[in-house]
Amino acid sequence: MKAAQGELGRIFVLRLEDGDLLPQCVEEFARDNNVEAGVCALVGGIGSGKMVVGPEDGDAEPITPMLHAITGVAEAAAVGTLFPNERGEPVLHMHAALGREGATATGCIRPGVEVWKIAELVLIEIKGTGMARRLDPNLNAVVLSAE
Repeated sequence: MKAAQGELGRIFVLRLEDGDLLPQCVEEFARDNNVEAGVCALVGGIGSGKMVVGPEDGDAEPITPMLHAITGVAEAAAVGTLFPNERGEPVLHMHAALGREGATATGCIRPGVEVWKIAELVLIEIKGTGMARRLDPNLNAVVLSAE
């Protein structure tokens, strides 16, 4: 286990609108407002995009992700963390449960997930942890690491 202590900073409430793209719009907001790290919660509608729904083989390294296309409008509940990458840019790691007519897909969103009509996102800033996202070549995944 890796751990770091931080402090609460500002709290932002964002109304995402039709066509806004996740994670891009949240990362852009963080850059524009000098938010280095945080935790996010989202509720709202999702219209299209892709998400990772598991590894092809849970025992294989490096990890090969399975992609799932989001087709049709879905209700979304999501939570994520925002931490800088190796270049200091904020990167959102968000998992979402997307439901439509009793069927649910759950996974890690990928760039280009489109908001349908409206979504509400609360971003709670975390300051001073020194944590960042770095590529782990053995896993073929970007992971949260102590700087």
